[in-house]
Order: sequence, then C-alpha cells, then structure tokens
Amino acid sequence: MPEISLFYGIRITMYYSDHNPPHFHVEYAGRKALIDIEKGTV
Repeated sequence: MPEISLFYGIRITMYYSDHNPPHFHVEYAGRKALIDIEKGTV
C-alpha cells in the first residue's frame, strides 16, 4: 500500500493502477473515505 502521509492517526494512500476518476484513500479510526482529486469531493 503506497502511503503518502500518516499524521494524527490519519492515513492517506494512493494506488497507481486504481480505477478512475483519480482519487486517494483516507483512513481514520476504522473509517474510510475516497476523495476525488479533480472535484475535491468525498
């Protein structure tokens, strides 16, 4: 898992060959979110 950042227990990862649209994954306290890079939406 390519980890971009880990701070205050928040893990941000991005996968090279993942599905479109371009996005990154965020995990904190067992919860997960996908953030669209172009639109900035969850």
